Amino acid sequence: MPDHDNHSHHAHDHGGHGHHHMSPDAGDRAVAAAVGVNVLLTVAEIVGGILSGSVALIADAVHNLSDAASLGIAWFARRIGRRPTDATMTFGYKRAELVAALINLTTLVVIGIYLIYEAVDRFFNPTDIAGWLMIWVSVFALVVDTITALLTFRLSKESVNIRAAFLHNVADALGSIAVILTGILILTFNWLWADPVATLLIAGYILWIALSEMRGVIRMLMLGTPPGIDPETVIAAMEAEDGVTGVHHFHVWQITENATSVEAHLVTGASDLATMAAVKARVRAMLADRFDIGHVTLDTETAADRCTARARIGT
Repeated sequence: MPDHDNHSHHAHDHGGHGHHHMSPDAGDRAVAAAVGVNVLLTVAEIVGGILSGSVALIADAVHNLSDAASLGIAWFARRIGRRPTDATMTFGYKRAELVAALINLTTLVVIGIYLIYEAVDRFFNPTDIAGWLMIWVSVFALVVDTITALLTFRLSKESVNIRAAFLHNVADALGSIAVILTGILILTFNWLWADPVATLLIAGYILWIALSEMRGVIRMLMLGTPPGIDPETVIAAMEAEDGVTGVHHFHVWQITENATSVEAHLVTGASDLATMAAVKARVRAMLADRFDIGHVTLDTETAADRCTARARIGT
């Protein structure tokens, strides 16, 4: 008797911080504003780069364009994610945000690798830096990066999708800081090596962050066990409930960051529907209470008609 309790906005879905969520429209506006600011900056830097003959400025403009692109991808994913469930997507579209996060984190890894290549190249072929103009434009870039970071910071804490775009922006801000510091060091002490060293450090940091974020996104896309949940512990807690004699065919996964689901076969000693319903209700309440699991599908069996699947976890 499978039954699905489909209250997708379960009180526990948001881990108790539901009150601080930004409204979807306000969030969209913040991300759209961040895209606009980055596009403006890109244009300004390309003009500055052409006027000063600074390849570094044009390279920074490309970085900012990638910022705008990653924020744009995140914005679209947010919009798609709110589409209602339909016959094509019976789980809804929320995972569009996970796909977007994976795309943005992958491009961030590519940027990190490219920066390493660039740094190594500059060790062997040091280039002169176009002095103060470049430093001032980087200060300008840093201001824009900071505005973007402020626009998206709140959202980045509650969404892996926005966090991935936010990290592109952080990477850029670090790049601007590096240009300012190395520019000053080169102008003051003529330390040409400061530039590639700073680039290498930033590249390492970007790769470390992007790869560690990526693990969680891939785990969710692969329907992995949510972090902090041990299947054996959950099964033991279910079996400890009154009226449950066994649990098998157990699956636990996250549909999105905020929604954890469990599906299982429950063997019960109950002989009538009312008792079975009461057992299921108890198991459901315990899962919500102890493990923050709000989406539960339980298939009940009696000892006599239990299925032949012997595996406790999985099929």
